[in-house]
Amino acid sequence: MKKLLALLVNEGEIKMGLLLANKNILIMGLRNRWSIAWGIAKSAHAEGANLIFTYLGEREKEEVQTLVRALEDYSVYPCDITSDEDIDRLFGELKEKYGLIHGLVHSIAFAKSADIQNGYVNTTREGFSMAMDISAYSLAAVTRRAKDVMTQGGSVITLTYMGSEKVFSGYNIMGVAKAALETGVKYLASEVGPGGIRVNAISAGPIKTSSAKGVRDFDNILDVALQKAPLRREITQEDIGGSVVFFLSDLSKGVTGEVLHVDCGLHIMGI
Repeated sequence: MKKLLALLVNEGEIKMGLLLANKNILIMGLRNRWSIAWGIAKSAHAEGANLIFTYLGEREKEEVQTLVRALEDYSVYPCDITSDEDIDRLFGELKEKYGLIHGLVHSIAFAKSADIQNGYVNTTREGFSMAMDISAYSLAAVTRRAKDVMTQGGSVITLTYMGSEKVFSGYNIMGVAKAALETGVKYLASEVGPGGIRVNAISAGPIKTSSAKGVRDFDNILDVALQKAPLRREITQEDIGGSVVFFLSDLSKGVTGEVLHVDCGLHIMGI
């Protein structure tokens, strides 16, 4: 199958189902089948990508490996996003094994539950630093290493949320971290653009994930989205995955520094 995909792409016959053929795509942040990263992985796999995954620690290793095996025998690597040494090791191994990568999906965010739920004014100094490090700085950290193995250009995608633009009850420090992340997208796009590397973000609508359980009033946010979003439905993993495929593919080769809302139109409404 891979040989057929390569043949069609080499002959210049790009069709749906082949948009990511011959592309090595690194997905960081897969935790379980409810993860947005899992929806992205399924969509990218369907478009012929050669996927590479990372997991945080031993507690997540088995579940990630089980999910990945359901798709194909893709490589899975450990990576602690808070460790520069670990990130260096990861990209060194990727360069040695693959030579180059064409895309990176950054689906990583974290804040202490107490700092999310207790109001932004009560955010601890330690909690602020942790949320910004993992949720915002990590994009710069991995992009810095990725550009050295994106020697043919490439695409970096991250995930954000409208809590960066407007106040959502219960989102608090994560809204501030996402705002920093989105600004980082623009600066990174400007700096790595001369190397043919694009940096964009998907602002996903409210979707049920393990992380969403930590947001107070999430059910209310979801109910409002269902009532007010123009399409009157929940966003799905497939919706987000399809949009990420666009950004990873050559269809978006003229697009960088953008934040695309994939939220059934919720962001246009004055609620």
